[in-house]
Amino acid sequence: MAEIENCTHDCGSCGEECGSRQAAPESFREKLHEMSSVKKVIGIVSGKGGVGKSLVTALAAVAVNRAGYRTAILDADVTGPSIPRAFGITGKAEGTEYGMLPAKSRTGIDIMSVNLLLENETDPVIWRGPVIAGVVKQFWSEVIWLNEDVMFVDMPPGTGDVPLTVFQSIPLDGVIVVTSPQDLVAMIVNKAVAMAKMMNIPVLGVVENMSFVKCPDCGKEIQIFGESHIHQIAARHGLEVLARIPVDRRIAEACDQGQVEDLKVPDLEKLTERILKA
Repeated sequence: MAEIENCTHDCGSCGEECGSRQAAPESFREKLHEMSSVKKVIGIVSGKGGVGKSLVTALAAVAVNRAGYRTAILDADVTGPSIPRAFGITGKAEGTEYGMLPAKSRTGIDIMSVNLLLENETDPVIWRGPVIAGVVKQFWSEVIWLNEDVMFVDMPPGTGDVPLTVFQSIPLDGVIVVTSPQDLVAMIVNKAVAMAKMMNIPVLGVVENMSFVKCPDCGKEIQIFGESHIHQIAARHGLEVLARIPVDRRIAEACDQGQVEDLKVPDLEKLTERILKA
């Protein structure tokens, strides 16, 4: 393939598939810290924001942790970090002469997020793309992740600098696409799946968030956003729907209060099983 016109040779912030990129794809990989051990890395992605990637990341991590596996979360959503709040972590990440140490949740999930480095969690992160991408790389290469069976990477939405950096820099074993029942669902899935395929990353399946509201009296599922077409859309890509998460006040309250680890969300068995098989 020909060289892109006006190429700056800064592949870390470029989404083009040119000959130079294909010649040495491994050259973009960041080395894991020498004291770290991470067996499996799963990215949680979406083609747009506001669909609940961080919620799905947290629920998946809690489910895998409950299954008896050492679990970690790398919060790559640098400008919109919400993982520490969901887990009730208010302290700061600490460092040693060897590297940074992730914070640990009540049930033992290791977490690294930019909010654990800011003076106040409400301080805005007003950084340009290359700086944000550099922080994500540091979370992988300079944090000491000890004996992690499964690491989840909570990705920012879209297909820009930071998702591209994660795809190129971190050895993902697969991604899970998060979407919602609105009319934009097809576009969301198409964008995320297309990017994963371009980067040769397996798509493990789809999770639909805000799928329905369950009537407290009769138990009927009420589709407040209209009829879901997630199964048909997933089937077009040869994918499986791994979970449908309802709109539930208890889920929102638990995340706001830092008690996501106390949630008992049903029907996550298929999601957990697929992650562990990746």
